[in-house]
Amino acid sequence: MPLQQLVEYFNDRLEQEHNDGVRPFVLENGAAHGLFGPIKVGSVLAPIRETLRSSHVVGHIAQLTVAANPVLTLQGNELDNLVNLPRAPGNSDSVINFDRLARTVHMLNYLPQSHLDELLFLHVDPRHILGVKADHGAYFEEIIVKCGLQTGNVAIALNVSNAYARFFPSLQKGLENYQRRGYKLALKFDIQSLEKSALELISRLAPDFVGLSAENLDQVRDSQLPGKIQQLNSLVASVKGRSILLDIDDKRGAALARQSGFGLVQGRYFELPVTSANKPDAGNKVSKPESYQSRRAV
Repeated sequence: MPLQQLVEYFNDRLEQEHNDGVRPFVLENGAAHGLFGPIKVGSVLAPIRETLRSSHVVGHIAQLTVAANPVLTLQGNELDNLVNLPRAPGNSDSVINFDRLARTVHMLNYLPQSHLDELLFLHVDPRHILGVKADHGAYFEEIIVKCGLQTGNVAIALNVSNAYARFFPSLQKGLENYQRRGYKLALKFDIQSLEKSALELISRLAPDFVGLSAENLDQVRDSQLPGKIQQLNSLVASVKGRSILLDIDDKRGAALARQSGFGLVQGRYFELPVTSANKPDAGNKVSKPESYQSRRAV
């Protein structure tokens, strides 16, 4: 089904579900966006690459872009203030509705390249998982099927933080519901959240992917950091998953990925032109003055 027809189909569906006349999905310059109150959300699809063969893309992480809804006028820095407001913990319906809208936008924007047989990694808010009592993934499965794809094309990604540690049993049940429907599963951590309970969650869920953020890793003062990273990669391998070093901005992060045994990488470093400042090895000649997708992580 053409993208414009899918946009209209999902608008009709939401209009009927909520009976409020709101048609949130719009198509602009070939890209899908979603309107949610005073904001307009879109997608950036960030490639996930093989560490030792970074020209090979295995999937994309869908990242959210936020702008002002042109239908509503915001003054000055009102948008920044709105985005930075603390989230209301009790408003689970609003969280679920926004999460579903964002994931539908990402799915629509992924469709033009879905023939490449690459996974789409979609973040889900932990409050969404906690707010849905049963049949996690059923609603979104209907959207996936309507787009002509299968749940196996999608990896449900969850940012795991210590703030949700006491909810891990409930999160586990929800994520297992996604797994039963055929979704792939990805868990993302930062180094501070790699506590015993987080490692136990990996053991119990056996996710397909486990990501560690490289952001601010160079500022961590912990003599046991290499051991923690090795322990993480060994655990992921034991459950037959793949490890990803995420948010790599420079060649130090790329070198860490290779030296520490991460099988996959993602980050701005791999999308920038190769220059004398960031090429992997100053002693190797670069065959082209600018190479966007052939850089090896060393």
